[in-house]
Amino acid sequence: MKDCTLYKMMDIIGKRWTLCILLELHKGDKYQKQFNELKSMLGDITPKMLSTRLKELEAHGLVEKELDSSAIPVKSFYSLSESGQEFIEIIKEIKGWGLKWKFDNPLCSVSDCKYCGVAKAIDN
Repeated sequence: MKDCTLYKMMDIIGKRWTLCILLELHKGDKYQKQFNELKSMLGDITPKMLSTRLKELEAHGLVEKELDSSAIPVKSFYSLSESGQEFIEIIKEIKGWGLKWKFDNPLCSVSDCKYCGVAKAIDN
């Protein structure tokens, strides 16, 4: 099974904190966020874990890192890549499926959820 594309994808997105990081990068008006900003939004995540997951997501092409070296200390900004933005569309589809078949959640079905920041993609 290690050669199966689905299993490879689940290995990437199934890791703890991965989906939360992607959703935080998607949420709000500002799609580019600094490391400390992400850390404060995610609460219980350790700096080491956040750093590890961001490096993995960057290596897999879901997240892009931009450095601002115009001042000291150098600032790192993270955002969703085109691939990461497309993945959010898949999450919307999964959310729509969950609302249609599994969960009666009026708060999530009306608009962008205040928790995940993802609007439903399909009508239930």
